[in-house]
Amino acid sequence: MTCGFVPPYLLDRIAASAQSLDDPALRTRCARTRRDDLALRAARATAGPDTALPQDVDGTKAVYSAGGSTILPGALARGDDAPPTGDAAVDEAYDATSVVHETFAVVFGRDSVDGRGSPVTVTVHYGQDYDNAFWDGSQLVFGDGDGQVFGRFTDPPDVLFHEFTHGVTQFSADLVYRDQPGALNESMSDVFAAVTTQRALGQDAADADWLIGRGLFLPGIQAEALRSMRAPGTAYDDPLLGSDPQVASMDDYIETDEDNGGVHLNSGIPNHAFYRAATALGGRSWEVAGPVWYAALTGGAVGRTTDFAGFAQATVDAAAAGFGADVAGVVADAWAAVGVAPVPGSVAPVAPVGGTVTVVRTGGFAGMQREGVVDLERDPRGPEVARLVSGLEGLDPSLRSGLDQGGGGDRSGLDQRGGRDRSGLDQRGGRDRSRLDQRGGGDRFVYAITHAGRTVRVGEADLDDGLARLVRLVLGD
Repeated sequence: MTCGFVPPYLLDRIAASAQSLDDPALRTRCARTRRDDLALRAARATAGPDTALPQDVDGTKAVYSAGGSTILPGALARGDDAPPTGDAAVDEAYDATSVVHETFAVVFGRDSVDGRGSPVTVTVHYGQDYDNAFWDGSQLVFGDGDGQVFGRFTDPPDVLFHEFTHGVTQFSADLVYRDQPGALNESMSDVFAAVTTQRALGQDAADADWLIGRGLFLPGIQAEALRSMRAPGTAYDDPLLGSDPQVASMDDYIETDEDNGGVHLNSGIPNHAFYRAATALGGRSWEVAGPVWYAALTGGAVGRTTDFAGFAQATVDAAAAGFGADVAGVVADAWAAVGVAPVPGSVAPVAPVGGTVTVVRTGGFAGMQREGVVDLERDPRGPEVARLVSGLEGLDPSLRSGLDQGGGGDRSGLDQRGGRDRSGLDQRGGRDRSRLDQRGGGDRFVYAITHAGRTVRVGEADLDDGLARLVRLVLGD
């Protein structure tokens, strides 16, 4: 499971605004981030709760630097118990990892993301002007931002707290990253980011700002943060960003195929439920509300397709078991306030991927076109193709078109065997071939992948393992 901090619709909005404002540099930076995220979304379908964590360090954590590349994990920059380096991103990541690791250990009795004490690997300085942070199924990764809209993604520590919690979710309930389960997945990361932040600052729930990603946007951008748990939909309102589209109630629930079924949009609903529960209970969020949510997430009642109602019931049950009927009543009221009625064992009808997938291959030395079609419901290849094509949903088809011209690009893509981005590596010798690719892109294939009325064009050099498998299946290779 690979989960990015900045939702795709926001990057698309910035890119569109940059185009209308005749700012090609900003649009290019957003396009580069979205291009890299394509490979990460495709990899979501193949990562599971047992993805191995790196065992390359002793202790609890190690911070690496990608040095502006997309090769993971990069060069070791600061090991466990090592002194500060003077590199702001390295030291911020190190300190934030220490805080969240200690919070989960002391408050929830959990040793690292997997509960088994595996060391946490963090990479900073990922990519060029990379406007995101993510958990890739085995480690945390942070970009430096574009210097115009976003600053360093290690600057607000709750970004790292958020991504760390995606790992916790993967190794517990492993919520499917789509529709209501996916929105719950996002919400869990915001909830425990808020809890960890408040504990680090010694804040009561009533005194906290309940903002996620405060300080991420640079001066001049009209934004408090990326999200608000107190008032979802109010975190930003800026000509470049647009207005915050998050919702706070089931009355405003957004049905969409974008953003993996609105995982970042509808996560405002369970986020606001937690805010209401924590503030109604009073005191410190890590003493009652946080443990209730953690017990629900990890106690076995929540599975991959649990929906809002099912998770609400799990929190009510956890509250009753751990703190009594009065606390359970407060939790139930918090869910009722956002329009969610707890239902035991309720699961989401996660939208199936249906219809057909078409792949058209053009280019190559012979210049011949080849086309393949798979019916996702009738073809024996359908289930695997459906799983792979789900990673393409919500993407701006234009964002990869630039890679098709000349076949260049940095070959962003995850090696599914180990959750690692091999970006331009010659697997025989570990050599970075990105410059060679950019010089010698002639006679390469270009693939047009069409599903549900959307077409994404991908150059041969930019096929990650998941996309390569997809085109082979559909073309019958």
